[in-house]
Amino acid sequence: MASIGKDFISATRYVGRLCGGSQPILVQASDGHYYVIKFANNLQGANLPFNESAGTLLYRAFGLPCPSWKSLVIADSFLDRNPQCWIHDVQGSLRPTSGLCFGSLFVGNLGARPLEILSGASFSRIRNPKLFWLAWMVDICARHADNRQALFLEDATGRLTTVFVDHGHLFGGPNGEKQSHFSAPCYLDRRIYECVSSSSLEGLPGMMARIDLKQLALSLQTVPEEWKTSEALRGFAECLSRLSDLDFLRATLSEIVNFQRQREKCDQLDHNLSAKLPLPVQYSGPPQPQRRPQLASATAGFPVCAVQP
Repeated sequence: MASIGKDFISATRYVGRLCGGSQPILVQASDGHYYVIKFANNLQGANLPFNESAGTLLYRAFGLPCPSWKSLVIADSFLDRNPQCWIHDVQGSLRPTSGLCFGSLFVGNLGARPLEILSGASFSRIRNPKLFWLAWMVDICARHADNRQALFLEDATGRLTTVFVDHGHLFGGPNGEKQSHFSAPCYLDRRIYECVSSSSLEGLPGMMARIDLKQLALSLQTVPEEWKTSEALRGFAECLSRLSDLDFLRATLSEIVNFQRQREKCDQLDHNLSAKLPLPVQYSGPPQPQRRPQLASATAGFPVCAVQP
């Protein structure tokens, strides 16, 4: 374990468990803020703390909004007091490793109501949806092996600001071994990409190529040495190499634009086909026998059908 100095903040109060394969928890720290914590010995892989911290540095270098992060100390006494925060596996409970863990500032601290799922009508309220295209390109360069996740902060006027979260599957995933298709790291609701025209994306590769990658590499000094596995560092270096290749960036943009436009055409064809199909009819059973014919009922003795909405 790396030496822990007095400048590190520590977890002081356990708040609760959060959803996710890494089994994060929410804590209040000694600086008064709330943090989402991911343990070093999480079940997903050893590279997770590095991926989260380096991914935050990577995103912020490109102006992509995401919560700030800190190395946060989990003391043995904290784990003893709060066994409910322990990791669960098929064999039972696993005690988290004390010492430094990854802490991401809780989005709820930012002063607005966070939303995770939006209706289609809400996409027009997102500020700068072009950021999702930029995030897609950065994720491809970083070999993101999972869908891009984001939260949305709603202000008093109803406008939505994007906050990108969860970088644990960058650089080939928590174990650095995953390979994925270039479509894998896109945001799950692809309608968000329809808010941006192809022509407005033309300058993205040039903008990305102007980022100071040397300064980005130097920013890794803020990441604890014990999180820097050889696989994680190799994945980060490969990411910087792709980001420095303007031809690769241009080809990547062309590929994902074509992919998204083809998806839009397929979705439209599916919609048109569905509109032409007859509505499904539900048969309620055989006709009921009529004891006395009723002249007032022209449908007596026939099956009753219900048209589904």
